[in-house]
Amino acid sequence: MLLFSGLLSGFFLVIDININPNIFEIGTFALSWHGVFTAIGIIAGVGLAVSLLRRDGVPSEVGQEIALVAVLCALIGARLFYVFEHWNLFSNDPSAIVTGITEGGITLYGGLIGGVLGGLLYAIIRKWPIGIGLDAAAPGMILGQGIGRIGDLINGEHLATESTLPWAFRYIHPETLGEFGLSVHPTAGGYELLGDFLILGILLFIARPRIKIPGWTFCLYVILYGVLRLGLSEMRFDEQTIGALPVPQLVSIVMLGVAFISAGILIKHHGPITHEWERRVFGRRRQ
Repeated sequence: MLLFSGLLSGFFLVIDININPNIFEIGTFALSWHGVFTAIGIIAGVGLAVSLLRRDGVPSEVGQEIALVAVLCALIGARLFYVFEHWNLFSNDPSAIVTGITEGGITLYGGLIGGVLGGLLYAIIRKWPIGIGLDAAAPGMILGQGIGRIGDLINGEHLATESTLPWAFRYIHPETLGEFGLSVHPTAGGYELLGDFLILGILLFIARPRIKIPGWTFCLYVILYGVLRLGLSEMRFDEQTIGALPVPQLVSIVMLGVAFISAGILIKHHGPITHEWERRVFGRRRQ
C-alpha cells in the first residue's frame, strides 16, 4: 500500500503519480521500479512457461534450460535493438554499447525477438518440441511484459500525447521520467498493461484449450500483441521513425506477416508431440 500511497489524487479527474522512479541510489547505482518489475516479470514469465511445458510432458529442467538461453538472448536483443534505433547516441563512442548499459537503454521488441530466436534455435539444436515450447512461451512472455509495464506506470518514461480523459496520468514527482505536470495518455503503463493481461487471458483460457496445432497459440500471441502495438504507437511521440512510420509499427507489421507465414509452416513442421500434449488437446492419444 505504501507504494501507491498518494497515487490517485482524484477520481474521474486525473490520476496523479507522485512516486520517485528510483527506490534508492548508492553512488552511481540506482535501483528503479522499472528494473524491479522487469525482474519480477522475467521470473514470473519463466515460471509460467516452465509450468505449462511440464503439463505438456516436457521436463522442468528442459524448460529451465531453454528459458535461460532465451532470457540471455532477450537481454542482448533488447540492447542491440535500442542501439540500432538510437545509433546517433553511440556512433562517436561504440564502447558505450557495453559500458553505458547501466544507464539504461533497452527496447521491448528487441528483447522479444532476441529471446524467441535464441530459445527457438536452442530447442531445434537439442531436438526438443518446438511448437509445444512456443505455445508455452507465449503466455509467459506476455505475463512478463504486463508485469514489466507496472514499472512504466510508475516511471512514466514512455512519452505520450496529451489527454483530457478522466484516466489520464499526470506525473508530478520532481524526479519523474515522464512529462512533468502534463496530463497524458497512459500508453505503456495503462493501455498496454491492460492489453497485455487481456491477451494473457485469451491465450490461457481460449487459445490453449481449443487450438489443435502446436505453435498456433504462439502465432496468435504475436498477432494480438502486434495489433495492440500498432495502435498504441499513434499515442506516443518518443519512438524513432523510418520514413513516416515509427520503428515499432514497422516491426509490428513485419511480425504480423511472420506470424501468418509461421502458422502455415507449423501445420506440418511443428516438431515432436508429447503424449501429455495429445491428452490435453484431444482428450486422448491420437491413433
